[in-house]
Formats: sequence, structure tokens, C-alpha cells
Amino acid sequence: MRRQIHTTSKMLRTVAKGALLPGLTLVVLGLAFPGSARAQEPGSPLAEEIDRRAAEVESKVIEWRRDIHRNPELGNREFETAAKVAAHLESLDIAVQTGIAHTGVVGLLEGGRPGPVVALRADMDALPVTEQVDLPFASTVRTTYNGQEVGVMHACGHDNHVAILMGVAEVLAGMRDRLPGSVKFIFQPSEEGPPEGEDGGAALMLREGVFENPRPDVIFGLHVGNDTLGRISYRPGGAMASADRFRITVHGRQTHGARPWDGVDPIVVASQIIAGLQTISSRQVNVTEAASVITIGMIRGGLRFNIIPDDVEMVGTIRTLDSEMQQDIHARIRRTATMIAESAGATAEVEIELAAPVLVNDANLTERMAPTLGRVAGPGNIGLGAAVTTAEDFAFFANEVPALYFRLGVNAEGADPASAAPNHSPFFFADENALIVGVRAMSNLVADYMYREQ
Repeated sequence: MRRQIHTTSKMLRTVAKGALLPGLTLVVLGLAFPGSARAQEPGSPLAEEIDRRAAEVESKVIEWRRDIHRNPELGNREFETAAKVAAHLESLDIAVQTGIAHTGVVGLLEGGRPGPVVALRADMDALPVTEQVDLPFASTVRTTYNGQEVGVMHACGHDNHVAILMGVAEVLAGMRDRLPGSVKFIFQPSEEGPPEGEDGGAALMLREGVFENPRPDVIFGLHVGNDTLGRISYRPGGAMASADRFRITVHGRQTHGARPWDGVDPIVVASQIIAGLQTISSRQVNVTEAASVITIGMIRGGLRFNIIPDDVEMVGTIRTLDSEMQQDIHARIRRTATMIAESAGATAEVEIELAAPVLVNDANLTERMAPTLGRVAGPGNIGLGAAVTTAEDFAFFANEVPALYFRLGVNAEGADPASAAPNHSPFFFADENALIVGVRAMSNLVADYMYREQ
């Protein structure tokens, strides 16, 4: 998979330089001219019925979204959300499995005719954020997270994802007899990461067999975000960055703050390591190949103003858009930290933990399904999105089967994306008028893919 990701990254760099590859030409042209016949080509025989059924279920989707928004739950604790989802799928006569990766729910809808298995994914967890949006269904939930009392809010928009996929399930269940294939609905817990000391998320779902019996041929997913209302954007190849957590512990020798020469100051060494880490992305790796970010987000060390401590701990994140660069940066971080520490008579321990790999949209699948997204979004409302340094553990699913993950704009009508609150903000707001676009997009992707496989 690493070689495939690297190859895709090179393909995208070729496109960026102006040499369109045959496999990507139609995608890029369809986006450059969103009103073209290619971008607006007809869908499956079910397209009109899907759009009609989506309109009929829209009010339910909005109601579900408000209920989930009002009652958010943190990762591995999505008990009420999972129960709502399971009850809805069962009411549609969809086979349901629960308790996967703690609170995950999986539904299997078997179509009336043989065909491919298409997986759809929605994440269910909220964030430890206190909501500051003035809504009649705003969250007032508070709970304990990693030992601290926190507010809880769907500040990343996962409430929208769950409601949309519940709507898709109802749309497709109503026409199951004409579906040439099966649909696997994956409602995933803990996309934002599990609490300390716990496991969870997409990787755990895979280990517990979410892609078995049957194994999907492809998977689709979406994420709402800060963009024009109803606009759909996507990117073939590396679309979202990998995310690594790292911890550097510097071991010095404690002494009096007035006599630093009697010990080894780990605080000074830590500051030198931080400065050294910043030269990796800015001076050591080829910035024209892929973006990378190294951030220290937390430092702990010392107990008193006049005591140089024994140890300092630093915790941070690494983001890259290329898997080979990711491994190279890991090696550079280890070398930088250990050698700077050694030069001062200290030692440094480096631990790096993968949170999510690079999210790679399969180039061939993206080309095939781009017309579907263009038809749903409408002329002028579809485009190539920029690669981003935020991460998504949907990437674990995308490492297993061909995937297409796209973004749906949910800004209020007329809002300026430059000033609208982003995901993870306590002011993040999602306009409900975008929900039906998400239902139509996911439903049409399923039907169009199935019929094109006939």
C-alpha cells in the first residue's frame, strides 16, 4: 500500500505541473467545466426515484440530526446514538450488528439482484467542546473526559453524518428489490480518537471484522465542513494527511536553579529540540512533493521556580500527505531529538504512535464517480478540493478497499467561508439545507456504482 500511495502522489504532482494523465483527464476536465455533459451525465435507472425519496425523508433527517446534536456523546461512549441507529435500521428490515469496536453499528441491506458490496460510513462521536452557538437544540451536555469535566458538542459535524446515513438507509431500503448488490452501513465510534488507555475507531472495527461477511468492493464517505452551502469537493490521491502522535521525554539531571552547571537542564534541551524539529519540514524534506507539519502541543516539566528538574516531556503531532515522507520524518525526529540531547549530556526517548494513515482516494474510482457528484451538486457547485493536513481515520478503510471520501459544504446561506467558524470550533454551525444533498450524493453513489458494475 505504501508504494501505491507514493505512486498516486507522484501522479498528482504530474497533474499539478500540467501533464494530465489519461486516467485523470476526465475528472479534471469535468471539474474545470462543471456544466459539461461529462459532469452531468445521467445516473442509474434509480436516480429520479432516489431524489424523490430523499426529499420525502428530508424532514426526518433534520429531526434526527437535531436530536443527536442535542445529545452528543464522546468516543467509545456513543450508547444512545448507537441505539437510535440500530433501532432505525431494524425498522427498515436491515440486518444489524451492534457492539463492534465498543459501540459501533453495522447494517447489511441485501439487494434484490446479485452485484457488488458497497460500504458507506458515518462517524458518531462528538468532541470535548462547550457549544457557544445559539440554537434551540444546542448541547448542554457535560461529562468527564480524561479526568476533566468538559462540555460536549458535535463540533466536527458528525451528527450530520449519522443523520445523513440514516436517511440513505431509508432511501435505499425502499428500493432494495431493484438494487443489483448489497449495501453495508458502517456507523463508526471514536473517529476523533478514544480516551486515554482505550482502543477504538476504524482500526478496531477492522480488527473485529467489519469488512467480513461480506467484504466490501468499495467504500464511500463524506465530511461536512466550512464551505459554500451544498458544494461538494473531492480530491483523487492523497486527500487528507496522516496523523501521528509522538512523545519525547528528555532525561537530564536535577540540580539547583542557581547552579545549572551541577546538573543537566532538560528544559533547555527540550527547547533546543523543539527548534530543531521545526527545521525538518522547513529545511530537510522536499516541500514541493507534499506538505508536512510537526507540532508540539504540550510540554510538562518541573515543580518549582528554582529547581532544574530531572525530566521534561513533550507531546505533539506529525502530519504528512505522503507515506514515504511520513516514515522519513519519523527517522529525522528520532535523530534530531536524541542527538541534540546527547550533545548536552542528556538523553531523549522518542515514541511515535500512528493515529491515521494518509487518506487516499482511489484515482480510478474517483474518476468513475465524479459525474455522480457533479450531477447531485449541480453546475458550479462541484470542484477539486485542496489536500488538507487534518486527518481522518476513514483512511484505515481506504487502505483496505478502493475508497472515495468527499466534503460537503454546510455554511449558512451567503456566509463567507473565510470568516465562518471551522470544524472543532465551539461556534461551528451546519446549515440543515445541506443534509438532503448528502443523502442524495451517498444514495446515488451506491446506485450508480452498482449499475456501472453490471
